[in-house]
Amino acid sequence: MTYCIKSDCPSPKNPSTARQCLACGADLLLRDRYRVSGALGKGGFGTTFLAHDEGLPGCPPCVIKQLHPTAESPHVMQMARDLFAREAKILGKIGNHPQLPRLLDYFEAGTDFFLVQEYIHGATLQKEVKTRGAFSEAGTKQFLSEVLPVMQYIHRNQVIHRDIKPANLIRRDADKRLVLIDFGAVKDKVNPVKSTEESGHTALTAYAVGTPGYAPPEQMAMRPVYASDIYAIGVTCLYLLTAKSPKEMSYDPQSGEILWQQHVKVSDHFAGVLSKMLEISVRHRYSSADAILRDLDLEPYLNSLAQNMAIPTTVPKDVEPSSQPLFNSDDTAAVLGLDDSQEGVSPSARMAAAIRARRERRQHTKPSPVSPRRPSGNLLSSSSSQSGPFSGNGKKITPEALHNAYRRGHRDFSMQPLARLNLQRMALSGASFAGAQLAGCNLQGADLTNVNLSKADLRQCNFKNAKLPNAYLGEANVENCDLRGANLARCNFTGANLKGANLCGADLTGAKLTDRQLTEAKTNWNTIYPSGRRGLR
Repeated sequence: MTYCIKSDCPSPKNPSTARQCLACGADLLLRDRYRVSGALGKGGFGTTFLAHDEGLPGCPPCVIKQLHPTAESPHVMQMARDLFAREAKILGKIGNHPQLPRLLDYFEAGTDFFLVQEYIHGATLQKEVKTRGAFSEAGTKQFLSEVLPVMQYIHRNQVIHRDIKPANLIRRDADKRLVLIDFGAVKDKVNPVKSTEESGHTALTAYAVGTPGYAPPEQMAMRPVYASDIYAIGVTCLYLLTAKSPKEMSYDPQSGEILWQQHVKVSDHFAGVLSKMLEISVRHRYSSADAILRDLDLEPYLNSLAQNMAIPTTVPKDVEPSSQPLFNSDDTAAVLGLDDSQEGVSPSARMAAAIRARRERRQHTKPSPVSPRRPSGNLLSSSSSQSGPFSGNGKKITPEALHNAYRRGHRDFSMQPLARLNLQRMALSGASFAGAQLAGCNLQGADLTNVNLSKADLRQCNFKNAKLPNAYLGEANVENCDLRGANLARCNFTGANLKGANLCGADLTGAKLTDRQLTEAKTNWNTIYPSGRRGLR
């Protein structure tokens, strides 16, 4: 079918090979190459159509945005022309990002303006929520990890999107990545203006554009700033968590703030991040996407961090007194991957990193007073968990020694010091590593079916594409492990520490773990959750 885009056409549907509309006689091939097949949506200034480019082999699909002002007054026409030119300029400037649509063409015909963009095949976040229901806290954090880097890129190019909302975020079918669309409301220049209410730069624009509820007050007052996009992302998070649009929520009549807390059940730490994203006052709102990404990694139990103090007045209970300073720049660099020349890291983020580093050093030097759970089943072991198959030989444990012991029938490697061994693709099914020191081991592609890893130190282990179905990891330390693509079906993670563990693409079907553990780990749309559903719980 070919669709006639003339607004007054009485019958816009035409045969797929027609070149002139049978009803009104208008040309159906825009610029003699674009054949419109139907409307995708309609807004205040025009309509978006799905079309095919017959000027290219295979007639690939594309999106044509027609800006057609409803009024023909000089003022309205000039406004439409300005918006058209601005969107074309911005898409041409930033459209080479993989999560933004590319500009393919633009032209003016009579009183109409046309933008031709890359067609993104997929479903909007709005449709996903309506189809599958609200997101979990972990799913919402995953959304932030995907959209905030795009915001960083856009803002670095001095662009304010001004219309971020679930309907303008598409999950691309080809690679499941989020794509931000609809740059018709962009602001491409930020003009510094001194203000008694706001510190920093304020952007002025001739038109108040945006979606009510998602646009903050300063944007509706024609004074958008980069933080205006942050507010819209925060409201989008509320929609993902509640499946409720802003108009379905109550507002504080005095401040104008959304009263969202009663609708959302998230951790206190994440609630604090959301609150700062949704601040009515620009002064107190996050000013950049970078700051949100940093705060999502902070340890929320530290009161001093919550108060954003540079130096704590009290030492947390789990940090022992020491003559060494609490803050060590090398600790921070090791955890965050920074050097002293890098800027943009808040004192609170650096302090949290230092505390984590000190804790990790302590765990390496202090033996853990744990008594591992004895393995279940018939494990063929000829030695106790204290002596083990390697005791008494006076030699360093090697991957070859471990493999040979396993081949000889040893299955109990409990409490053994096996840190940083390369056990890649090794078959160790049915073995027990209860309480073993395995930090930093390479177990990529290994067969660990039915293994017992209770109370084991597995920090920073590489389990990529490993097989761990029915494994027991009760009270294990799985912090910062790489479990991408691992088979974790029916694993038991009761009491395990999964902070920072990478579960992207992992299969957790039937696994036993809590929502809190999933929230602390990293997941994506290829993760299969315990329910068996991919990407959502």
